[in-house]
Amino acid sequence: MSTATPPAAAPLDSVSHTASQAGSWVDDNWADWLNAGLQILLILVIAIVLRSVVRRTISRLIDRMNRGAEAAAATALGGLLVNAERRKQRSEAIGSVLRSVASFLILGTAALTVLSVLKIDLAPLLASAGVAGVAIGFGARNLVTDFLSGVFMILEDQYGVGDVIDAGVASGTVVEVGLRVTKLRGENGEIWYVRNGEVKRIGNLSQGWATAVVDVQVGSGEDMDRARAVVVETADAMSKEDPWDEYLWEPVQMLGLESVGSDFVVLQVQARTMPGQAAAVARELRWRIKRAFDREGIVITGGTPAATVTDPAAVAAEGAPVADGAEENGPAPVQRAASVPPPAAGEQ
Repeated sequence: MSTATPPAAAPLDSVSHTASQAGSWVDDNWADWLNAGLQILLILVIAIVLRSVVRRTISRLIDRMNRGAEAAAATALGGLLVNAERRKQRSEAIGSVLRSVASFLILGTAALTVLSVLKIDLAPLLASAGVAGVAIGFGARNLVTDFLSGVFMILEDQYGVGDVIDAGVASGTVVEVGLRVTKLRGENGEIWYVRNGEVKRIGNLSQGWATAVVDVQVGSGEDMDRARAVVVETADAMSKEDPWDEYLWEPVQMLGLESVGSDFVVLQVQARTMPGQAAAVARELRWRIKRAFDREGIVITGGTPAATVTDPAAVAAEGAPVADGAEENGPAPVQRAASVPPPAAGEQ
């Protein structure tokens, strides 16, 4: 009785056949793999080198702009027209944006080229990326708006660190300028974070020049020409003293009567000052005008002014002494004392 045994060489033959097929497949495709690998390596090298060159070129351009601003600020006239620190901050922000955009474009193009070398169909990928981009853009439209608004604010130099601005939703001194948020410090020390996309208008109080306006209320019985002369003399003296000679950019102007009341008039004074110094100039000018009016005896508040006696005979009849030379130099104004009513019968 004989038993049939399965051939033992069959599995070995199938394994050897599979190995020979794999070897032949490798032999047939290794050249394509090597070619694709070299292409990918070349693409990556070119992208990295190009990115490095572009970023370095942008950095050198920004440095050259900063050196030009510093050289211009070193001159007498340029120091007033060019803010080197402000220009440096602006150029650094622009340089950062340009470097980021250049890196995104170069590396993105390199990634798409590598995928095409690997023979990956880019049409579905680009379609999916387009749909996803629309969805993300719609959901993050406020973020995109803030970013674009910040870029244009920096490019147009609307404001910078240290400027006092009125952004509508908040006002204060600019502490930090970002592409998405501007940080302001208010008058009471609070910090405001204002999204750039929410800013509809900007009032910059630190560019160009500022105007200090002072209203002086004088009694209607005072001599207007004399009050005007005192104000002009006080302002001229102030403009020659330090540091007000730097803060005042033009002579102080007396604009004239701003308003007229029944017992007072308002004189308006205007001065063009250095940006950010209008409030300080106005306070100092009020202080000096008040002291000058007190020395000259000019009534600065409203109300009926005190009656004066200008006739020497009437002064003598009242029993008031007359200064020597009063008749020669003209009558001296003397204020009448207010009459006091007699006490009531019950108070005696």
